[in-house]
Amino acid sequence: MEFFQQAIQGVVEVLPMRLGDSRGYFAETFKRSAFEAAGVPAEFVQENQARSQKAGTVRGLHFQLEPMAQAKLVSVVAGSVFDVAVDIRRDSPTFGRHVSIVLSAERGNQLFVPVGFAHGYCTLEADTIIQYKVSKPYAPEYDREIFWGDPDLGINWPCRPEDTTLSARDLAAPTLTAAKDLF
Repeated sequence: MEFFQQAIQGVVEVLPMRLGDSRGYFAETFKRSAFEAAGVPAEFVQENQARSQKAGTVRGLHFQLEPMAQAKLVSVVAGSVFDVAVDIRRDSPTFGRHVSIVLSAERGNQLFVPVGFAHGYCTLEADTIIQYKVSKPYAPEYDREIFWGDPDLGINWPCRPEDTTLSARDLAAPTLTAAKDLF
């Protein structure tokens, strides 16, 4: 596995090595000892999977409050996504800044999103399946969101707002400025 530190400390792209032959390939997609050796926390307690039927489906920007704040290891099983992690750690010098990366099943890359970040993605292909491990279980009473299209975040999403598919929850999410009192 290769680990690539992103522009914000703690956000790491993970590239599992694929061993291929005439049948296809084999890859270790998670190995605790490799993550620990790279200095990436690797205590996961739950794994989730989501399928999006349409390209341009946006999910996020989601996070959980302490004591249920989650680190995530995000991968794509089918298709591809534009994946985003926004730093929401109040005392961080990079508060409000984001990292974005394209994750794809073809490439097999993953993104480690540490605790203290809101996470979201936009599907780039129809029938995209995303899978992610989390460090704490889903806890609806701690679950929050930030508006994906908040202009103050400066995220250059690859989809136009009028062409996106969103949940009612994500459409009604507050901006980062409005949400700061929530965390």
